[in-house]
Order: sequence, then C-alpha cells, then structure tokens
Amino acid sequence: MNLNSDFIPIITVNISKDNLIDTINKFIDFIKKNQKRRICVIPVNNIIATRRDKNLYKIYNTSDMNLPDGIPLIWASKFLGNPISGRVTGLDLLPQFSKVAAEKGFTFFLLGAKEGVAKKLSEELISKYPALKVLGYYSPPYSDKFSYEENQKIIHMINSLKPNVLWVSLTAPKQDIWIYENFDKLQINIAIGVGGAFEVTAGLIKRAPIWMQKNGLEWFYRFLQEPRRLFKRYFIEAPKFIPLVILQKFGFLKE
Repeated sequence: MNLNSDFIPIITVNISKDNLIDTINKFIDFIKKNQKRRICVIPVNNIIATRRDKNLYKIYNTSDMNLPDGIPLIWASKFLGNPISGRVTGLDLLPQFSKVAAEKGFTFFLLGAKEGVAKKLSEELISKYPALKVLGYYSPPYSDKFSYEENQKIIHMINSLKPNVLWVSLTAPKQDIWIYENFDKLQINIAIGVGGAFEVTAGLIKRAPIWMQKNGLEWFYRFLQEPRRLFKRYFIEAPKFIPLVILQKFGFLKE
C-alpha cells in the first residue's frame, strides 16, 4: 500500500506530491529507521501503459512512493486541482542523494545500464563525493528477462553487500517490474529504478539545458539524442495523456 498519504491520482496511478527535497528527507528517514521501501519514478508513458497492463497497474499502486518524472504531471496535477510541489526525476535524485549519502555514510549498489556504465558512474560519483560508499556495481547482459541463474547471481551480489540504496537502470518499466518481482529477496533499504540517470550522471550523455528542463522540453532534447528508441514513447504513447486527464477532470474516465 502506498505509504505517502500526500499524493494525487493521475489517470490510474497515485503520484507523490513531494518535491525533491521532501523526497530526499523521506529517503534519509527510511534508512535511519532501517525500513525497506520500493520506489518508482513515473514518466507519462508508464502511466499510459497501466491502462493496458494490469500487472504494471498493480506494481505502481502497491509501491511505497511514485515520483513525478515529467513536467506534464505537474501541469496535470494543477489542472486536476491538487498540485504537485515539483517534479522528481532520477536525473536530479541520483546526484543529489549521492551528496547526502556521502555526508551520512549511506551505501549504494549500482545495477544495470550498458557494459561499463555502472563502473563509470561509480568512478564519477566517488570522484565528486570521495566519502561516498559505492559497495558494488554490475551491468548484466541485455535481456528482456534474466535467466534464473543470472537473476540469482544478481541477488547474491547485492545481498552479500547489503547496500542502503539499490539504484537500478534497466529502462522503465522493466526496472520497476524487476524490483517488484525480486523485492522480497533483496536485503536493502531502498530499491529505485532511475533509467537513463546512470548515463547522464556518469557524464556519458548530456542533459538538456536548464531552460528546457523548466519549460517541459527535456523530452524533446532526449528525443533528439535517441530518436529511434524514443519515437514511440513521445509521439505515440504520450499524446494519449492529455485527453485522459481531461476525462478524469470531468469524471468521465473509465478504468
């Protein structure tokens, strides 16, 4: 059940109204109290996906927090009369919480992305925050679904180190599905999927300028970097969002 009572339902998913600072403070509290929490970072296209994927609907609406990844979610919350404080992307949360973790002695494990990316990210984070404890990292071979043997290897690797935060970059919603399916087996405090934040934070992909981030155009910048991979997400799935929010506003949205 969603722990965060301060949320807004947008179409089919309960989205946290916490801003970045509030989210970081909750993470600190989870770790200090030795709690175990499953966190999802939700972009618009994943909300749309829950309309046709009941398993994904269950995954998101049983998570402990669903962070608003995208300015359209902020706009939608205002239109629905229940404003979100500010968006919380993996691109912001990973570097910002790394600074906090270095100060407080929290530990990380980095799982996912292409070969070498997690290693590069570990090096970049430790270079910037020398006190940060990145206990381990692993970039598994690409697969739609890991074999039993590979999955057991990953779980053993993580549990042998018992990190406070497991950061996962397997693309969304694959990363959220993997965390959900393996959550009970993981010895961690926080498990969170952050997608492309590994590459960006590692300095391998450039992030959109601040003015584009603030004006809801970061998606377009990302599309220009990876048009083939992101075309469906931004030009087929995302346009469905606005009509559904309008239907929700006036009470005509059907499950």
